[in-house]
Amino acid sequence: MTTQDEAPKRRIGVMTSGGDAPGMNGAVRAVVRMSLAKGCEVYGIYEGYDGLVRGGELIKKMEWDDVRGWLSEGGTLIGTARCPAFRERDGRRRAAKNMIMNGIDALVICGGDGSLTGADKFRSEWPELLDELVKLGELKQSQIEDHKHLNIVGMVGSIDNDMSLTDATIGCYSSLGRICQMVDYIDATASSHQRAFVIEVMGRHCGWLALMSGVSTGADFVFLPERPPPENWEKEMCSLVSKHRELGKRKTIVIIAEGAHDRQLNPIKASKVKDLLANDLGLDTRITTLGHVQRGGNACAYDRVLSTLQGVEAVNAVLESEPNTPSPMISIIENKIVRKPLVEAVAATHKVTELIETKNFEEAIKMRDAEFAEYMQAFDITTATDKTDMRLPEKDRMRIGLIHIGAPAGGMNAATRAAVAYCLSRGHTPIALHNGFPGLIRHHDDKPLGAVREVDWLDAEQWASRGGSEIGTNRGLPSEDMPTVAKCFELYKLDALFIIGGFEAFTALSELRLARDKYDSLKIPMVVLPATISNNVPGTEYSVGSDTCLNALIDYCDAIRQSASASRRRVFVIETQGGASGYVATLAGLAIGAYAVYTPEEGINIRMLANDIQWLRDSFTKDRGQNRAGKIILRNEKASQTYTTQMIADMLKEEANGRYESRCAVPGHVQQGGTPSPMDRVRAVRFGVKSLQHLEEFRRKGMSKEQVAADPMSAAVIGIRGAKVKFSPMDKIEREETDWKDRRPKNEFWMVYKDVVDTLSGRPTAHNVMLKPFQAPKKK
Repeated sequence: MTTQDEAPKRRIGVMTSGGDAPGMNGAVRAVVRMSLAKGCEVYGIYEGYDGLVRGGELIKKMEWDDVRGWLSEGGTLIGTARCPAFRERDGRRRAAKNMIMNGIDALVICGGDGSLTGADKFRSEWPELLDELVKLGELKQSQIEDHKHLNIVGMVGSIDNDMSLTDATIGCYSSLGRICQMVDYIDATASSHQRAFVIEVMGRHCGWLALMSGVSTGADFVFLPERPPPENWEKEMCSLVSKHRELGKRKTIVIIAEGAHDRQLNPIKASKVKDLLANDLGLDTRITTLGHVQRGGNACAYDRVLSTLQGVEAVNAVLESEPNTPSPMISIIENKIVRKPLVEAVAATHKVTELIETKNFEEAIKMRDAEFAEYMQAFDITTATDKTDMRLPEKDRMRIGLIHIGAPAGGMNAATRAAVAYCLSRGHTPIALHNGFPGLIRHHDDKPLGAVREVDWLDAEQWASRGGSEIGTNRGLPSEDMPTVAKCFELYKLDALFIIGGFEAFTALSELRLARDKYDSLKIPMVVLPATISNNVPGTEYSVGSDTCLNALIDYCDAIRQSASASRRRVFVIETQGGASGYVATLAGLAIGAYAVYTPEEGINIRMLANDIQWLRDSFTKDRGQNRAGKIILRNEKASQTYTTQMIADMLKEEANGRYESRCAVPGHVQQGGTPSPMDRVRAVRFGVKSLQHLEEFRRKGMSKEQVAADPMSAAVIGIRGAKVKFSPMDKIEREETDWKDRRPKNEFWMVYKDVVDTLSGRPTAHNVMLKPFQAPKKK
């Protein structure tokens, strides 16, 4: 009961609806805990709209520990179900009554476009539904007085990634990961027997999964609803596959969306494609339909982080909304969580379907997010081998050096493969500089095989899904012997340089740029594609390889948590890589629901450790045999010189007073990952193609060496900055944005996520609750 001076707590309902998607549980967890942290009450609505209509025990008040351990679970733990009743006015009226009876006047929904459309309709009818309930005598006027307005906030949970006004939907990258894993497995047997495989994936109206899996796995051909193949597609596909086989490719992979059709909207079935490959080309061809395996399983790192951040933003949107505020949909554009009008997003999504049905395919593609068209272009370029119309005139063709610098990172090979394919399709000559600058300096003219080698299509074709670095990588910098580097650039007539790597690659470009005053051969356009698990390169918020690292780390942590939870009273302190940047530790903390994250930026002090020890004692004291009670603390490898991972684990154990145990674990180079994640693969391809296009511009404009050197964009970093992919000039980034001492950007975008980790774990910090004085353990 509230006093006169005390306002009633806001009550927020959360539900999942439509098809299940990995990451939905992370969204529910974030909504529940953020609501509680903000002083609200929160109710879980089980079985989607069906639970809303039926009410009773299907609407339950949720507490902090109810969502413990949910991040790593697949599907939706509060259920989802089809509900014909909600489509009828009477069903929506019953739903409104159930909400009023529970005091709920804000609803956060995670579902597809149909679910969100229903929610907005529900909101528009809300005042009328309440009036009807009063007139029918089912509610009193006094009961509805405080609930005259309904707030709706949508989050999109869909494996198809078919919603407009957002780059990604919760679950889509987990599903893509499942597809790529299956295709990688099939790839091995296809190559062994020189077979062809036709693989059908989900996507009735949206070809995102088919397109992205085609880009990720290096498929030969893809069929998408948004872009039907040309009228003579049978001949074109067979010609392309034949050309690939002539070049020495041992296997053929064709990926087809379930909603694929020709330009007359006649369905294209996997069986027809199989018959063409078998009968016209004589290939031993098999069909694999992946089905619901694409929907199941745990959420990947990206979907866990996305669902968590969107859940937090959804609660903020509820609390900031006014009666006249349009219902928002929580979206992500490149790397930025934003709010978009829900009605506009749904309308744009339906418009795409209408455009496809009226055969206006070009407009349908434009209505998808900006990435979609870029990835289609990238796929076409990386599979084209005989399209002479893409070739540039002789005068515009270049010899482009490709080099890896720094530690290996997942996606390096995918970026290089894309660069090689782009070069060959445009008439350029790709030159691999093996083993970084030390390889160039010491072994460029070795016989019979030097470190400078031209790359042909078949060499790079198999690199799409390979981890590590196929051309070798090294931390050595050009300053080791700049005269020899400059001489090699001149000797091998390099017209441009594409650098892939981490902070060492960034440093190398800086050195090459500054050395232009002495060496004319360095006055060529150069670009760095950031590729490092640490994600510490200035000029970008995302580095290729960081997603692979996070996935490897959360798999490791999930296994550790299982052990910790089995024994219930156990804390694990896990050491993460990342150098002097806490990005990996913090994002992994979001993805696994870590209790605390220790980073170099924040450091570690005795007061921090003392309060964490006290909180852990209190927490385990309150534990009454609950499941999933184990806890994880993540410590970046350079968070403190004094408080090492082992030392922190020992301190926790020493001060536990028998209430819990502690262990430490160091995953080490496991974090560099094996097979690159689909996100790292597709972004590597996209950034690789855009980087080569950037380098081309200088030759197209006919710029002299002096003009190139004078142009700030001739030495640039490609990266994601906020909601855009940008090229940034090195000289500006070096001067204004780089912390050279700690090898990281001065302003790290992810720092705000540290508070989210603490809030959702319930960790007492200066940001959420007042720290109480440390209580020393009583002596026995």
